[in-house]
Amino acid sequence: MKFEEYVGKTVLVTGAASGIGQAQANAFLKNGANVVAFDMNEGDMQTMKQSYPNQFRYVIGSVSSKEDIQHAVKEAIHTFSSIDILLNTAGVLDGFAKTLDTDEALWDRIMDTNVKGTYFMTNEVLPHMLANKSGVIVNMASIAGLVAGGGGAAYTASKHAIVGYTKQLDMDYCREGIRANAIAPGAIQTPMNEVDFAGDGEMAKWVAEETPAGRWAQPIEVANLTLYIASSLADYIHGAVIPIDGGWIAK
Repeated sequence: MKFEEYVGKTVLVTGAASGIGQAQANAFLKNGANVVAFDMNEGDMQTMKQSYPNQFRYVIGSVSSKEDIQHAVKEAIHTFSSIDILLNTAGVLDGFAKTLDTDEALWDRIMDTNVKGTYFMTNEVLPHMLANKSGVIVNMASIAGLVAGGGGAAYTASKHAIVGYTKQLDMDYCREGIRANAIAPGAIQTPMNEVDFAGDGEMAKWVAEETPAGRWAQPIEVANLTLYIASSLADYIHGAVIPIDGGWIAK
């Protein structure tokens, strides 16, 4: 999928060292965008830097740290002058823990990363976008933000929060040139879900069987949807939560 409009645009991606975030970073790089990747781990980001030396920068840090986020945004602005697109992709799972099995530490870890991290990063980037009267924000929700069963108590609560936050974010700033939407993935084969494929992979097989499409998706499929959602072709899509779940929530 090629989008010439991304040439020269700057994209900031959280959770970019692996999985969906990495696929998003690569997809925008291949379409000519400048990309600033932000993650707690280096992963393959050094390789990406070698492949795109002029387009790619990465910053190591946590989305739950204001200081780390401020550093990442400053690096993006200093290097590429602006941030045109923000992809709040970083997230963590909770092992499908029910509420009575969720201690305060687990609850805080999920909320600090999935919700507060999105809030911190958005509030750091948004003033720059407002100054330019233009910006696109794509948040990472989940089918767990739309129905039960996609995670445990904390994860499901966090992704429902992302859905509401995205809708309010768009409503509050769409008349000022900002467009915010969310993507709600179902079964995507990423390192986050590697436990499902462990051993004989029975859990992964069960998930595929329960998915109407009969399979898991690959991260590039979510990245391709992101390319469209962030583009001018989707300019009239506002405050939407777009499932990419093989029909899971249609059941």
